[in-house]
Amino acid sequence: MKNYLSIKDIDDLPGWVQEAKQLKKNPTAHKDMGSGKTVCLLFFNNSLRTRLSTQKAAMNLGMEVMVMNFGNEGWALEYGDGTIMDSGTSEHIKEAAKVVSQYCDIVAIRAFATLKDKEKDEAEEVLNGFKNYASVPIVNMESSVGHPLQALADAITISENNIKKRPKIVLSWAPHPKALPHAVANSFVEMMRLQDAEFVITHPEGYDLNTSLTKGLTIENDQKKACEDADFIYVKNWSNYSDYGKVVLQDPKWMMTEDTLGDAKFMHCLPVRRNVVVADAVLDGGQSLVIEQANNRTYAAQIVLKKLLEN
Repeated sequence: MKNYLSIKDIDDLPGWVQEAKQLKKNPTAHKDMGSGKTVCLLFFNNSLRTRLSTQKAAMNLGMEVMVMNFGNEGWALEYGDGTIMDSGTSEHIKEAAKVVSQYCDIVAIRAFATLKDKEKDEAEEVLNGFKNYASVPIVNMESSVGHPLQALADAITISENNIKKRPKIVLSWAPHPKALPHAVANSFVEMMRLQDAEFVITHPEGYDLNTSLTKGLTIENDQKKACEDADFIYVKNWSNYSDYGKVVLQDPKWMMTEDTLGDAKFMHCLPVRRNVVVADAVLDGGQSLVIEQANNRTYAAQIVLKKLLEN
Protein backbone atom coordinates (compact mmCIF):
# COMPACT_ATOMS: atom_id res chain seq x y z
CA MET A 1 0.00 0.00 0.00
CA LYS A 2 1.52 3.28 -1.16
CA ASN A 3 -1.20 5.60 0.21
CA TYR A 4 -4.35 5.34 2.30
CA LEU A 5 -6.88 7.38 0.37
CA SER A 6 -10.03 5.27 0.60
CA ILE A 7 -11.41 2.05 2.06
CA LYS A 8 -10.51 0.44 -1.28
CA ASP A 9 -6.84 0.64 -0.26
CA ILE A 10 -7.48 -2.05 2.38
CA ASP A 11 -6.51 -5.45 0.98
CA ASP A 12 -8.02 -7.49 3.83
CA LEU A 13 -10.55 -5.69 6.05
CA PRO A 14 -11.09 -8.54 8.55
CA GLY A 15 -7.33 -8.94 8.86
CA TRP A 16 -6.79 -5.22 9.44
CA VAL A 17 -9.56 -5.16 12.04
CA GLN A 18 -8.07 -8.07 13.96
CA GLU A 19 -4.61 -6.51 13.82
CA ALA A 20 -5.99 -3.19 15.07
CA LYS A 21 -7.67 -4.98 17.97
CA GLN A 22 -4.32 -6.51 18.88
CA LEU A 23 -2.68 -3.07 18.74
CA LYS A 24 -5.37 -1.85 21.11
CA LYS A 25 -4.26 -4.39 23.72
CA ASN A 26 -0.65 -3.16 23.56
CA PRO A 27 -0.55 0.20 21.74
CA THR A 28 3.21 0.76 22.11
CA ALA A 29 4.30 -2.74 21.06
CA HIS A 30 5.79 -1.35 17.82
CA LYS A 31 7.20 1.88 19.23
CA ASP A 32 10.59 1.26 17.59
CA MET A 33 8.99 1.09 14.14
CA GLY A 34 8.48 4.85 13.91
CA SER A 35 11.73 5.88 15.55
CA GLY A 36 13.34 8.62 13.48
CA LYS A 37 10.19 9.00 11.35
CA THR A 38 7.90 12.03 11.14
CA VAL A 39 4.26 12.39 10.14
CA CYS A 40 2.94 15.79 9.07
CA LEU A 41 -0.75 16.44 9.71
CA LEU A 42 -2.18 19.14 7.43
CA PHE A 43 -5.61 20.49 8.36
CA PHE A 44 -7.60 22.55 5.90
CA ASN A 45 -10.61 22.18 8.25
CA ASN A 46 -11.20 22.01 11.99
CA SER A 47 -10.78 18.76 13.85
CA LEU A 48 -10.98 17.21 17.30
CA ARG A 49 -11.02 13.38 17.11
CA THR A 50 -9.10 13.15 13.85
CA ARG A 51 -6.26 15.36 14.98
CA LEU A 52 -5.85 13.90 18.46
CA SER A 53 -6.35 10.26 17.51
CA THR A 54 -3.96 10.40 14.55
CA GLN A 55 -1.36 12.21 16.65
CA LYS A 56 -1.76 9.60 19.43
CA ALA A 57 -1.48 6.77 16.90
CA ALA A 58 1.77 8.19 15.56
CA MET A 59 3.14 8.61 19.08
CA ASN A 60 2.24 5.00 19.89
CA LEU A 61 4.47 3.99 16.97
CA GLY A 62 7.31 6.21 18.14
CA MET A 63 6.89 8.83 15.41
CA GLU A 64 7.43 12.56 15.66
CA VAL A 65 4.38 14.66 14.73
CA MET A 66 4.14 18.04 13.01
CA VAL A 67 0.76 19.78 12.72
CA MET A 68 -0.19 22.67 10.47
CA ASN A 69 -3.58 24.38 10.13
CA PHE A 70 -3.78 25.82 6.64
CA GLY A 71 -6.75 28.01 7.45
CA ASN A 72 -4.66 30.49 9.41
CA GLU A 73 -1.06 29.30 9.18
CA GLY A 74 -0.32 28.42 5.55
CA TRP A 75 -0.39 30.17 2.19
CA ALA A 76 -3.53 29.80 0.10
CA LEU A 77 -2.74 27.06 -2.42
CA GLU A 78 -3.37 26.96 -6.16
CA TYR A 79 -4.16 23.59 -7.76
CA GLY A 80 -4.85 24.27 -11.43
CA ASP A 81 -2.39 23.74 -14.27
CA GLY A 82 -1.35 26.80 -16.25
CA THR A 83 -3.06 29.16 -13.82
CA ILE A 84 -2.00 32.81 -13.84
CA MET A 85 -1.62 33.36 -10.09
CA ASP A 86 -2.50 37.05 -9.95
CA SER A 87 -5.36 36.75 -7.46
CA GLY A 88 -5.75 35.19 -4.00
CA THR A 89 -3.46 32.16 -4.12
CA SER A 90 0.20 32.51 -3.15
CA GLU A 91 1.70 29.04 -3.62
CA HIS A 92 1.11 26.18 -6.03
CA ILE A 93 0.49 22.60 -4.92
CA LYS A 94 3.40 21.46 -7.12
CA GLU A 95 5.92 23.24 -4.93
CA ALA A 96 4.05 22.89 -1.63
CA ALA A 97 3.70 19.08 -1.82
CA LYS A 98 7.34 18.61 -2.80
CA VAL A 99 8.56 20.90 -0.02
CA VAL A 100 6.42 19.24 2.67
CA SER A 101 7.69 15.83 1.51
CA GLN A 102 11.23 16.86 2.42
CA TYR A 103 10.23 17.46 6.03
CA CYS A 104 8.40 14.21 6.81
CA ASP A 105 7.93 10.54 5.96
CA ILE A 106 4.11 10.50 5.78
CA VAL A 107 1.66 13.34 5.06
CA ALA A 108 -1.91 13.15 6.39
CA ILE A 109 -4.49 15.58 5.01
CA ARG A 110 -7.96 16.74 6.03
CA ALA A 111 -9.92 18.86 3.53
CA PHE A 112 -13.73 18.97 3.38
CA ALA A 113 -16.06 19.39 0.44
CA THR A 114 -17.18 22.92 -0.38
CA LEU A 115 -20.66 21.58 -1.27
CA LYS A 116 -20.86 24.24 -3.99
CA ASP A 117 -19.36 22.50 -7.02
CA LYS A 118 -19.96 18.74 -7.21
CA GLU A 119 -17.47 18.17 -10.02
CA LYS A 120 -14.75 20.07 -8.22
CA ASP A 121 -15.42 18.33 -4.91
CA GLU A 122 -15.36 14.90 -6.52
CA ALA A 123 -12.07 15.75 -8.22
CA GLU A 124 -10.52 15.87 -4.71
CA GLU A 125 -8.07 18.58 -5.75
CA VAL A 126 -6.41 18.90 -2.32
CA LEU A 127 -5.98 15.18 -1.65
CA ASN A 128 -5.05 14.34 -5.23
CA GLY A 129 -2.81 17.36 -5.50
CA PHE A 130 -0.66 16.04 -2.69
CA LYS A 131 -0.88 12.48 -4.01
CA ASN A 132 0.33 13.60 -7.44
CA TYR A 133 3.22 15.80 -6.31
CA ALA A 134 4.35 14.50 -2.91
CA SER A 135 7.17 11.97 -2.73
CA VAL A 136 5.96 10.33 0.50
CA PRO A 137 2.79 8.35 1.35
CA ILE A 138 -0.49 10.25 1.79
CA VAL A 139 -3.20 9.47 4.36
CA ASN A 140 -6.77 10.71 3.96
CA MET A 141 -7.97 12.16 7.30
CA GLU A 142 -11.28 13.09 5.57
CA SER A 143 -11.65 14.50 2.12
CA SER A 144 -14.44 15.88 -0.01
CA VAL A 145 -16.02 12.48 -0.63
CA GLY A 146 -14.48 10.04 1.85
CA HIS A 147 -13.50 9.45 5.46
CA PRO A 148 -11.73 6.08 5.41
CA LEU A 149 -10.17 6.42 8.89
CA GLN A 150 -13.64 6.80 10.39
CA ALA A 151 -15.00 3.86 8.41
CA LEU A 152 -12.12 1.66 9.56
CA ALA A 153 -12.79 2.69 13.18
CA ASP A 154 -16.45 1.81 12.60
CA ALA A 155 -15.49 -1.63 11.33
CA ILE A 156 -13.39 -2.19 14.46
CA THR A 157 -16.27 -1.06 16.69
CA ILE A 158 -18.78 -3.34 14.96
CA SER A 159 -16.41 -6.28 15.25
CA GLU A 160 -15.94 -5.69 18.99
CA ASN A 161 -19.69 -5.50 19.65
CA ASN A 162 -21.17 -7.98 17.20
CA ILE A 163 -22.56 -11.25 18.52
CA LYS A 164 -24.17 -12.54 15.33
CA LYS A 165 -22.74 -14.32 12.32
CA ARG A 166 -24.58 -11.97 9.97
CA PRO A 167 -25.85 -8.83 11.76
CA LYS A 168 -28.33 -6.33 10.38
CA ILE A 169 -26.69 -2.91 10.04
CA VAL A 170 -28.60 0.24 9.07
CA LEU A 171 -27.24 3.57 7.87
CA SER A 172 -29.87 6.20 8.63
CA TRP A 173 -30.04 9.81 7.47
CA ALA A 174 -30.90 12.36 10.16
CA PRO A 175 -31.98 16.01 10.08
CA HIS A 176 -29.42 18.78 10.51
CA PRO A 177 -29.67 22.58 10.20
CA LYS A 178 -26.49 22.81 8.12
CA ALA A 179 -25.50 21.26 4.81
CA LEU A 180 -23.01 18.49 5.58
CA PRO A 181 -20.69 16.54 3.26
CA HIS A 182 -21.25 12.95 2.13
CA ALA A 183 -17.78 11.73 3.12
CA VAL A 184 -18.64 9.71 6.26
CA ALA A 185 -21.67 8.07 4.68
CA ASN A 186 -19.77 7.28 1.47
CA SER A 187 -16.92 5.51 3.25
CA PHE A 188 -19.31 3.67 5.57
CA VAL A 189 -21.11 2.32 2.49
CA GLU A 190 -17.81 1.24 0.93
CA MET A 191 -16.79 -0.44 4.18
CA MET A 192 -20.11 -2.25 4.49
CA ARG A 193 -19.65 -3.79 1.04
CA LEU A 194 -16.71 -5.67 2.60
CA GLN A 195 -18.81 -6.99 5.52
CA ASP A 196 -20.89 -10.15 5.78
CA ALA A 197 -24.02 -8.39 6.96
CA GLU A 198 -27.57 -7.42 6.04
CA PHE A 199 -27.09 -3.78 5.13
CA VAL A 200 -29.88 -1.24 4.68
CA ILE A 201 -29.65 2.48 3.88
CA THR A 202 -32.61 4.61 4.91
CA HIS A 203 -33.24 8.24 4.04
CA PRO A 204 -36.11 10.48 2.89
CA GLU A 205 -36.93 10.51 -0.78
CA GLY A 206 -34.57 12.80 -2.64
CA TYR A 207 -31.65 12.23 -0.29
CA ASP A 208 -30.00 9.45 -2.25
CA LEU A 209 -26.23 9.21 -2.01
CA ASN A 210 -24.14 8.90 -5.16
CA THR A 211 -25.78 5.98 -6.95
CA SER A 212 -22.41 4.73 -8.18
CA LEU A 213 -21.69 3.87 -4.52
CA THR A 214 -25.09 2.49 -3.56
CA LYS A 215 -25.95 0.51 -6.70
CA GLY A 216 -27.36 -2.89 -5.80
CA LEU A 217 -27.80 -2.08 -2.11
CA THR A 218 -31.10 -2.08 -0.19
CA ILE A 219 -32.53 1.42 0.20
CA GLU A 220 -35.68 2.03 2.27
CA ASN A 221 -37.43 5.40 2.58
CA ASP A 222 -39.40 4.31 5.66
CA GLN A 223 -36.98 4.71 8.57
CA LYS A 224 -38.91 2.65 11.12
CA LYS A 225 -39.34 -0.20 8.66
CA ALA A 226 -35.64 -0.11 7.79
CA CYS A 227 -34.61 -0.18 11.46
CA GLU A 228 -36.77 -3.14 12.48
CA ASP A 229 -34.68 -5.90 14.10
CA ALA A 230 -31.46 -3.99 13.45
CA ASP A 231 -28.34 -4.87 15.43
CA PHE A 232 -26.48 -1.63 14.67
CA ILE A 233 -27.88 1.71 13.51
CA TYR A 234 -25.39 4.26 12.22
CA VAL A 235 -26.91 7.73 12.08
CA LYS A 236 -25.49 10.51 9.94
CA ASN A 237 -26.74 13.57 8.13
CA TRP A 238 -25.75 14.34 4.57
CA SER A 239 -26.88 17.13 2.28
CA ASN A 240 -28.73 16.66 -0.98
CA TYR A 241 -26.64 15.03 -3.70
CA SER A 242 -28.74 15.71 -6.80
CA ASP A 243 -29.54 19.30 -5.74
CA TYR A 244 -25.96 19.42 -4.61
CA GLY A 245 -25.17 20.69 -1.12
CA LYS A 246 -28.70 21.86 -0.39
CA VAL A 247 -30.82 21.24 2.72
CA VAL A 248 -34.27 20.58 1.29
CA LEU A 249 -35.76 18.72 4.26
CA GLN A 250 -35.48 19.05 8.04
CA ASP A 251 -38.08 16.51 9.15
CA PRO A 252 -37.69 16.07 12.94
CA LYS A 253 -39.34 12.65 12.71
CA TRP A 254 -36.03 11.33 11.32
CA MET A 255 -34.20 12.10 14.58
CA MET A 256 -33.07 8.84 16.20
CA THR A 257 -35.19 8.04 19.25
CA GLU A 258 -35.34 5.12 21.68
CA ASP A 259 -38.46 3.89 19.92
CA THR A 260 -36.80 3.76 16.49
CA LEU A 261 -33.53 2.38 17.87
CA GLY A 262 -35.19 -0.59 19.55
CA ASP A 263 -32.57 -3.09 20.72
CA ALA A 264 -29.90 -1.93 18.26
CA LYS A 265 -26.54 -0.42 19.12
CA PHE A 266 -26.31 3.28 18.25
CA MET A 267 -23.39 4.61 16.22
CA HIS A 268 -22.35 8.11 15.14
CA CYS A 269 -18.99 9.58 14.13
CA LEU A 270 -19.34 12.74 16.30
CA PRO A 271 -19.69 15.64 16.72
CA VAL A 272 -23.46 15.30 16.96
CA ARG A 273 -26.26 17.76 17.61
CA ARG A 274 -28.30 16.53 20.55
CA ASN A 275 -32.07 16.40 20.15
CA VAL A 276 -31.73 17.23 16.45
CA VAL A 277 -29.85 14.21 15.09
CA VAL A 278 -30.35 11.98 18.12
CA ALA A 279 -32.30 12.17 21.35
CA ASP A 280 -30.43 12.56 24.64
CA ALA A 281 -31.84 9.27 25.89
CA VAL A 282 -30.21 7.40 23.00
CA LEU A 283 -26.87 9.19 23.09
CA ASP A 284 -26.53 8.80 26.87
CA GLY A 285 -27.99 5.30 26.98
CA GLY A 286 -26.31 1.94 27.34
CA GLN A 287 -26.70 1.10 23.65
CA SER A 288 -24.60 4.04 22.48
CA LEU A 289 -21.17 3.17 21.02
CA VAL A 290 -20.07 6.69 20.12
CA ILE A 291 -17.32 6.92 22.74
CA GLU A 292 -15.97 3.51 21.73
CA GLN A 293 -15.97 4.64 18.09
CA ALA A 294 -13.99 7.74 19.01
CA ASN A 295 -11.48 5.62 20.94
CA ASN A 296 -11.08 3.27 17.99
CA ARG A 297 -10.10 6.20 15.78
CA THR A 298 -6.63 5.90 17.36
CA TYR A 299 -6.24 2.25 16.39
CA ALA A 300 -7.65 2.78 12.92
CA ALA A 301 -5.03 5.48 12.32
CA GLN A 302 -2.34 3.37 13.97
CA ILE A 303 -2.88 0.33 11.76
CA VAL A 304 -2.79 2.58 8.67
CA LEU A 305 0.45 4.26 9.74
CA LYS A 306 1.94 0.87 10.64
CA LYS A 307 1.12 -0.56 7.21
CA LEU A 308 2.71 2.45 5.50
CA LEU A 309 5.84 2.23 7.67
CA GLU A 310 6.14 -1.49 6.91
CA ASN A 311 6.16 -0.70 3.20
